[in-house]
Amino acid sequence: MDDNVIKFLHTSASMNRTPQHLAWMMSERIQHPKLNLCKLALWLLSTRIGTLILCGKASLSSQFPYLQNFSRVSPNKREEIVQSWSCSNIKLIKLLFVALKVLTLLVFFTQVDEKNQNPSWKAIGYCGQDPEFKTQKEEKLNSKPEKLSDKDEEELYGPLYKGIITLKQPKKAFFNKLQKLGFSISRPNLKKRYSSSICPSFIIECDAVVVGSGSGGGVIAGVLAKAGHKVLVLEKGSYLARTNLSLLEGSSMDQMFLGHGLVITKDMNALLLAGSTVGGGSTINWSASIDTPSHVLKDWSNIYELEMFQSEFYKEALSIVREKMGVQDRVDEEGFQNMILRKGCEELGYPLENIPRNAPPNHYCGWCNMGCKDGSKKGTNETYLVDLVKSSNGAIIQECEALEVIHEQQINYEKCTTSKAIGVTCEFQYEGVKEIFMVKSKATIVACGALSTPSLLKKSGLKNPKIGKNLHIHPVVCAWGHFPDKDGTDSVKNSQVWPEPDKKSYEGGIMSVMSKVVANFEESGYGTVIQTPALHPGMFSLVMPWISGLDIKMRMCKFSRTAHIFALARDKGSGEAVSPYSISYKMDPIDEENLKVGLEKLLRILAAAGAEEIGTHHTTGRTLKVKESSVDEFECFVKEESSREFKNLSMPICSAHQMGSCRMGIDPKMSVVNPKGETWEIEDLFIGDTSVFPTALGVNPMVTVQAIAYCIAQNVLQVLKAKKMN
Repeated sequence: MDDNVIKFLHTSASMNRTPQHLAWMMSERIQHPKLNLCKLALWLLSTRIGTLILCGKASLSSQFPYLQNFSRVSPNKREEIVQSWSCSNIKLIKLLFVALKVLTLLVFFTQVDEKNQNPSWKAIGYCGQDPEFKTQKEEKLNSKPEKLSDKDEEELYGPLYKGIITLKQPKKAFFNKLQKLGFSISRPNLKKRYSSSICPSFIIECDAVVVGSGSGGGVIAGVLAKAGHKVLVLEKGSYLARTNLSLLEGSSMDQMFLGHGLVITKDMNALLLAGSTVGGGSTINWSASIDTPSHVLKDWSNIYELEMFQSEFYKEALSIVREKMGVQDRVDEEGFQNMILRKGCEELGYPLENIPRNAPPNHYCGWCNMGCKDGSKKGTNETYLVDLVKSSNGAIIQECEALEVIHEQQINYEKCTTSKAIGVTCEFQYEGVKEIFMVKSKATIVACGALSTPSLLKKSGLKNPKIGKNLHIHPVVCAWGHFPDKDGTDSVKNSQVWPEPDKKSYEGGIMSVMSKVVANFEESGYGTVIQTPALHPGMFSLVMPWISGLDIKMRMCKFSRTAHIFALARDKGSGEAVSPYSISYKMDPIDEENLKVGLEKLLRILAAAGAEEIGTHHTTGRTLKVKESSVDEFECFVKEESSREFKNLSMPICSAHQMGSCRMGIDPKMSVVNPKGETWEIEDLFIGDTSVFPTALGVNPMVTVQAIAYCIAQNVLQVLKAKKMN
């Protein structure tokens, strides 16, 4: 056995300072409705009585005083106790197990030392940072000239550096930069309150303010600025461009994802991933750039009576955003997981198609979920936001949280009272003190994403009962297959092994091929599509079943040659986003059945591609040695594993797409925004993100949300034009 593997097998979490880092995360990072229950459980485990309550007789000692706290229980007994928690029928005990499993494994496999290394990575075959990026970064920084040209600065700091404004700099510099860009800044009228409790310290005036810089907000901001309007973008996250990226899983999740990558539904049934950085989800997504499916357009147009979706206007929008992103469907070299998905489908005769990507054919990068190292993936941070900056009409204020949309009542010519949006109040920290300022605008666009937009609207006083409802998440379930890099007869790597021995699961384009074998596009339109995920060690470990300490380590030793493929459902089920950290979701029985059908296909694809061992993420942790099994044994395994219930936290559900929480419609009683994207309650307040989707989409949403945002931007332009004329 390899020395690195032996060392890994003898390493415990406490030796790696995992407990200290986990405690810091629980106190500084995690926000969840059940966090206090978890803290209470940990406190109970530090006491004798509490340990007895949570662990039962397995925690008892044969010596006086018989009762002992959890840390005093022998390692074997502790493992036995945790195993009992994993299959407990008591919901709170099962929740405790899931929380501790997710947090402990994520921390253990992502934390790094001063050299950006983790003691487990050599044993599991993981290199950490993209080696090519590491070399490029060092070369750029070491060859940095004394005086930088515009091109040099763009290479080092990204194309948005001139338009990024930070509130951490001295106020004078902050004000000067805004004024140079043509924004006016004033002191507020101290006698005037812009809401019941807020009086800002200063006011910035502009034509349009956009809250959020992702696939929706970024497009709208770029279109408005290019048309000559002064636009200010407010982004809660930070700008991490090119050489500022870490391409390390732990720090990337902490810096670039909503909730630091740990957004989980209230019942902990689903883990949700969403971007929280300049460029939003388009910065950290997996490049898939799929058009709005025709059956979805038909649904939205015919059932929801939204004529835009069958119009030439929308077709033109799709074409414009595709061209802007450089969408194409060729790939020069396919990555490990996509090779396996392609081969398995070809062997079984399942339909296949290349996934269009907003990246060039030679984009062989498995780290794109942590940002793009060279800007070749064309998210809004490389396209529409660049238009904003180059127009000299806009700026992006990073690390700035919007508090509420400010609106005033006005009486129109028909003597009816209406409410109009006049801007946004925001909060930032300056020299340790929280300050509030206001952006006053002629048009206000909220594009915080389907998880965050509802809470901002509610905090702003909107009363529409549909706000936050109708949340769809595209639930995902995975299956895995192990493809050893040796032929099993010799310790030396064999060049005849497929895929090639040097191929690793985490390298290469994340998505390049998919199957619609059970998508039902031509029938109900509700089914599952089959694709591949980005899984680095932390995410890999938290979704894999935990049976014991040794078992999870042995599974991790197979990490670099374990392929994952997933089934993604267009969900009829829905939930509610009260806030980004208070999310409920209930899966419809039809969705569960569709995912089970998808899971069955996943196992067959992996086996057909030549996997030595296959399994799912179900808590039982069952696996099958494919080549050692009979046809009957294989069929029995596939049937049993794909028919298991998803109840009681037995199977992790993941989501990288959230939509529908402020849906578009023609009826104010059934929707939040009208067909132009403007809220029913407040004039000049537009929503421009995935939350306006009338239903779940069923495929990766980047192209669709950008096309919708482009259309909404045209409507905002009409409002600004009318106000300019008045």
